Amino acid sequence: MFLIKLTGAQILFKVLKEEGVDVIFGYPGGAVLDIYDEMSKHRDIKHILVRHEQAAVHAADGYARVSGKVGVCIATSGPGATNTVTGIATAYMDSIPLVVFTGQVPTRLVGSDAFQEVDIVGITRSCTKHNYLVTDVNDLARIVKEAFYIARTGRPGPVLVDIPKDVQQATAKYEPIREVKLRSYKPVYKPNVKQLKKAISLIKRSKKPLILSGGGVVHSRAYEELREFAEKIKSPVASTLMGLGSFPPDSPLWLGMVGMHGTYAANMATGECDLLIGIGVRFDDRVTGKVDTFAPHAKIIHIDIDPTSIQKNVPVTVPVVGDCKIALSMLNKILDEEGLGDVEEIRKEWLEKIEDWKKSKPLTYKQEKDEIKPQYVIETLYNLTKGEAIVATEVGQNQMWTAQFYKFHKPNHFITSGGLGCMGYGFPASIGAKVACPDKIVVDIAGDGSIQMNIQELATAVQNNIHVKVIILNNSYLGMVRQWQELFYEKRYSQTYLAYAPDFVKLAEAYGAVGMRVTKPEEVKPALEKALSTENVVLIDIRIPPEEKVFPMVPAGSPITEMILV
Repeated sequence: MFLIKLTGAQILFKVLKEEGVDVIFGYPGGAVLDIYDEMSKHRDIKHILVRHEQAAVHAADGYARVSGKVGVCIATSGPGATNTVTGIATAYMDSIPLVVFTGQVPTRLVGSDAFQEVDIVGITRSCTKHNYLVTDVNDLARIVKEAFYIARTGRPGPVLVDIPKDVQQATAKYEPIREVKLRSYKPVYKPNVKQLKKAISLIKRSKKPLILSGGGVVHSRAYEELREFAEKIKSPVASTLMGLGSFPPDSPLWLGMVGMHGTYAANMATGECDLLIGIGVRFDDRVTGKVDTFAPHAKIIHIDIDPTSIQKNVPVTVPVVGDCKIALSMLNKILDEEGLGDVEEIRKEWLEKIEDWKKSKPLTYKQEKDEIKPQYVIETLYNLTKGEAIVATEVGQNQMWTAQFYKFHKPNHFITSGGLGCMGYGFPASIGAKVACPDKIVVDIAGDGSIQMNIQELATAVQNNIHVKVIILNNSYLGMVRQWQELFYEKRYSQTYLAYAPDFVKLAEAYGAVGMRVTKPEEVKPALEKALSTENVVLIDIRIPPEEKVFPMVPAGSPITEMILV
């Protein structure tokens, strides 16, 4: 077979097309000029020019979450590369498949403190699933192919590929790589049947089971299998923040979110269950609260594709390593074959207690006549969109109110920085989500503090006709930090009052977007209706009470059954 010689930049685009890449988010610079020059010849791959490299990674992240594909972004060397780190860490914590390409100084200058040189491989070693420094153009095709394979398989995550300028320019004979084989990397998808049998045995003996669904259920597209499983064993279902959308919120088995700002029913059920079935969860501190009081009466079944996540934070009775979708399918099949007996009678008392918790202390708020409650804004948005919108959030109170009061009927419709808690995430992530699903309504729920961290991406959205809608819940504070200061620091609001902020309406208009301001409750619904029907980027500045709080709330270090309710 005759092999033609290609430059490193040409080889990169050959592999990108083989991987089905159709969009790249990025920002050019000197160390990636050859890549961008080659990009100009490939009109079938769309490039979204962001205004900050952090936003490029967040946008690729949002794209990956809703599309199920690997997100791709490019940054130059030095500060361009370091600006990607927060986005990479966000994707790493939330298990999002990304491939991040960075430019690097020529190989002969690596290690010489050359202009715009940083060791980005070393910097990102702890927050990538894997990373590479390409030193030979002959290795480039293989490395890029491996990067995509590693990013999307097993527990997904970000992979960084650092490409020196001379490698982009050098030539090599190109031969397509048909299959990736890594001797030291063999993800386990199909769980051990013996472990599943042990799990079934515990389920049969349980009187008070609880299913805890996490982001792994969303990643593996296991929501139908989860619903079937829960209905078979008649178990209530709670979810982590990242698991929202994995179970229908109108099901009588649904309890809502668990953890620091979880529902009363979900947290109390965790405290009293005799069997906890964790599916695709990490059992992080925001979920467990004081870890030695978490699910104190329960045996725990933990299903996860990442073996290092099992037994990491809580002791587990039956570990099951495998893909959530495959594991649940196998469990459902075993249950069909073996049956559970009169499970409705066995669970009757437990389900009645659950229902009492749900009715006695639901999520609630009181909408005043002269002020706009943020919960009302979220509920109104839900009613107008019928739960069909893709909703991104920033981090803090806006994130928690959205998780509590917007009902997610579908997976991959809630996009948020869960593990890292990254302010400035939601707006660029919503841009990526809208690129992936142009026919969907995409909304970013933001705070007046967090939106300012990447507000320059209004230019990106307007320039590329990416018509996202931004709702700022404006309380003139860093709301969640202020809430902690009120409750635990005797109202010493140290550096959380945003005494000065831009006129968000004028700022939106300066970028070519539509700006709106809402100050009265009766204006909320008409403003949202107008925003949702406007063919443009829309930013709505909604003024909410400065001291509105998110409840329930579990104080840090407390058991999750000890909640502040009002």
